[in-house]
Amino acid sequence: MMTAVKTSDDERHYRFTVAPGEEGLRLDLFLAGKEPGFSRAQIQRAVVEGRVLVNGRPIKAGRRVKAADVIAIHIPVAKPSEVMPEAIPLTILYEDSSLLVVDKPAGMVVHPAAGHTGGTLVNALLHHCRDLSGIGGVLRPGIVHRLDKGTSGLLVAAKSDTAHRGLAGQFKRREVKKSYLALVYGNPRTDGGRIEAAVGRHPTDRKKMSTASRRGRSAVTRWRVQERFGPAAFLEIDIETGRTHQIRVHLTELGHPLVGDRVYGGAGRIRSVEDSAIRARMKDLDRQALHAWHLAFIHPVTGEALRFSSPPPEDIASLCSFLRERVKR
Repeated sequence: MMTAVKTSDDERHYRFTVAPGEEGLRLDLFLAGKEPGFSRAQIQRAVVEGRVLVNGRPIKAGRRVKAADVIAIHIPVAKPSEVMPEAIPLTILYEDSSLLVVDKPAGMVVHPAAGHTGGTLVNALLHHCRDLSGIGGVLRPGIVHRLDKGTSGLLVAAKSDTAHRGLAGQFKRREVKKSYLALVYGNPRTDGGRIEAAVGRHPTDRKKMSTASRRGRSAVTRWRVQERFGPAAFLEIDIETGRTHQIRVHLTELGHPLVGDRVYGGAGRIRSVEDSAIRARMKDLDRQALHAWHLAFIHPVTGEALRFSSPPPEDIASLCSFLRERVKR
């Protein structure tokens, strides 16, 4: 039970009392379940910095909570973003005072990082929503989930702390429904399947993710064939989890990497395409053929069920059209 919430200029103060049915949980898991806005990394950092107290004393993150324990946590208030607003056009499918849903183009980075300090979705959002700064963190204001630079499609962003916490909770509880469209190499033997393999940082290449990671997190991907083109297939994909590069890694493990994916298997696989015209068209695609086409969630403020769809963009659609006509010959 949360017994108090106080906010100062620098921190938010939360206090929880452990109920009998919660006894035995790890401290970090207990706190993560109490407040959707808390990530485990954020909680563990707060523990290390002495900002989590159990019965008035600092404690370790792995400590098991006991009934009637009083747990206090102090979370720094997000500082105003130092990212500069930029007048970048956005395709907005929905917007109100709490959130907006955008159709991100391939090639746009979601939030600033090393090598991408400008031209990001965050830069565009800060220009479009003048009051967005600080929501969700200094470098990622409004961002609840992300898409890779080379992935196009639907993404929801929060415009208030209340919306951010509510959406973050839905993602954490796996209540948000996300579906993708993908063009992959090869002709799958079955019409669909389920891939369950933990995904984590690659053991030797830190820029990649892998199912061979020693610290992988559970990941589940469901796929089904929508159309077959001989040397390629068009899939619809649902993800039960949202690990970094999950779809790209899982499809490569399946033996059908994404067309255009030069990081996970696609660079070498294109040489196996015998039709030179098809091979040339595939090479022209300068990003992985992955599009987030469907997004459904509950509005965190109004409670309304929202559903959005976005058809495949021109680059993927035209390649599929070419393959469709080519294999008819």
